[in-house]
This record gives sequence, structure tokens and C-alpha cells, in this order.
Amino acid sequence: MMSINLSVMKNVLFVAICFLGVQLKAQDLKADNMLLFQRSYGGWPKHFNEKTINYDNEFSADVKAQIAAQNNDEDATIDNQATTKEIKYLATAYKQFHNPKYLAAVESGIRYLLKAQYDNGGWPQYYPDKKIYRAEITFNDNAMINAMRVLQAVVLKKLDLDIVDPTLVQPCALAVAKGVDCILKTQIKVDGKLTAWCQQYNEVTFQPAKARAYELPSISGAETVGIVEFLMSIPSPKQEIKDAVNAACAWLDKVKIVGYKVEKVVDPTSPKGKDKKLVQDASSTIWARYYEIETNKPFFCDRDGIKKYSLAEIGYERRNGYAWYGTWPHLLLDKRYADWVRKNGK
Repeated sequence: MMSINLSVMKNVLFVAICFLGVQLKAQDLKADNMLLFQRSYGGWPKHFNEKTINYDNEFSADVKAQIAAQNNDEDATIDNQATTKEIKYLATAYKQFHNPKYLAAVESGIRYLLKAQYDNGGWPQYYPDKKIYRAEITFNDNAMINAMRVLQAVVLKKLDLDIVDPTLVQPCALAVAKGVDCILKTQIKVDGKLTAWCQQYNEVTFQPAKARAYELPSISGAETVGIVEFLMSIPSPKQEIKDAVNAACAWLDKVKIVGYKVEKVVDPTSPKGKDKKLVQDASSTIWARYYEIETNKPFFCDRDGIKKYSLAEIGYERRNGYAWYGTWPHLLLDKRYADWVRKNGK
């Protein structure tokens, strides 16, 4: 009787251990995969074998060996939320699982962001690889702003980043202050009047710069929103910050395009049977991604780098493969800016 009970207990214990192992594996998978991809110097890449990394994948031993072999590759970046999303996720995972490897990865990631920052306050899109436009101060797709939000969260003890080594707080505060100074210095003036921001800037001269062939110097109706919202998140803003926010919101209001929207229309003659067109819509307000600095005219561009002033003038691939128009400033102008002015004054 005793041996039967012992056998049953062993079976129950085995099933419980297996179940617990499955549960932990499922819960830890994404965080553990992030550890695999972190580079030796602290940052993360955005691609593996030329594809966006999927942290929900179960990687085989052979694939894990491939990943480990790339540990020193100089491909870490803040583009497409790489590095910043991993830091935030692992901080939350550490609070749940208390795995010291997660905390170590978070702190190494934060040190990477601090090391990647230029002395002038800007961040390159990639670090340490700074070939071609990767060296430029990059607001494109909120790259620099995402980095600053993580460092600001360390200072303010938000986003579960209250867990990090307290000695990181002061360097993060200094980095944020330098980043704000860079933002203020890069705000574009036209005829002596502040407007908004370009997607990227020369890292030495602070002048608006070209990135990919179709990403020409401009004033951006998209990236400006992320920059303004970051400035608005700063407690007790100084007047220089207020002036920057007020000017940028005034510019966004000035260049809005009322009565039009971008619509996907059926087009049997096109490669994919559909095409994007700018159409009239009395209820719609949109903004262009790129405005000409001197004129505020929206413009568009193919991979040949030739500026055009109509979406219809560029080729099918770029017309349908890039966000040329959007509603990015809607919430900012409709609510957030007014709330910020009520709290902080102009």
C-alpha cells in the first residue's frame, strides 16, 4: 500500500514539475530571447537574418548558436524601437520573475544609450556602426525620443525602471538635459521664426540632413509630434521649452490640410490591384510627412531622390510603401496641447 501511494505521489510530482516548467517557459520566452540578442556592448539589433526579430519564436540550438556568433556585431540601434523596447520589457519581466540576468541586461542597455549619445546631446540611429546616414542625429520614427523617454523614466522612476542601480540616475538626468538642449537647437527657424523639426540632422552642424534617397531635408508633420509630446512631459518647463512647444503647435496648425484624406482605391491596372490616392473629404484633416522648409509645401520623393509636389507623381512602390500623409498631430492639437497650456501657461 505504501509503495502504491509513493508511486502515485511520484507521478503527481512529475506532472506538476512538467506543468510548472511549461508555464515558466511560456512566461519567460520573450525575455529570454531578448537576452540572446543583446550585443556584448549593451544594445540590440532590429534584424536577424535580414528579418525583424520575433521574440516569441522558439529558437533551435543551431539558431541560438548563430545568434551567439553575432554577439559582437556592430548593428545595435534605436531605430524601430530597438533597444528601448527590450529595456522596458525586461524591466517589467524582472519585477515579475526576479531573474538577475534581466536586471543586468536592463542596466547594460541603459549604459549603451548613455554611451551612444553625442556630446552635443543628439543620438545617432545606430551605434557603434555610424556609416552613411546612420551617424545623423535621428528623430525619424521617434528614435531619439524613445531613447530619451527611457532615460527620463530612470530619473522619474517610471516604466518599472525604479529597479536600476541608483548610480545611473544622475547620468540619465544629464543625458536627458543634453538631449533637450539638442532638441531646442535643432528646431528650424524660417525668416527668424521657430517652426518644427526635420527627421534627421547632421551630427556636427545641426543642419537638416538627408537620410535614405527619398528622405530629404524637410519639416516633418510626423516626427514633430513625438518631439513636442516629449517636451510637454518635462516637469516645470523653462520658458525656452514653452516657446518651442508653442511655436511647433502653431506651425502644425498652420500646415494642416483640411478637406482631404488618403484612400486606398481599387485599381486593376496596378501591381497589387489597389493604389493610394489623395481624395476630397470635407470631414477630414491630415498632415504631410514632409514640408518644404522654405515654403511649407508638402512634397514627395521616389528612390531617385527627385522632389515632387504631388503623391500621384511618384512611382507606385514608394507611393504605397511609405506614410506620406497622416493624422499624427490630431490628439496633440485637439486636447494635449490645451491641457498642457492650462497647466504650464504660455
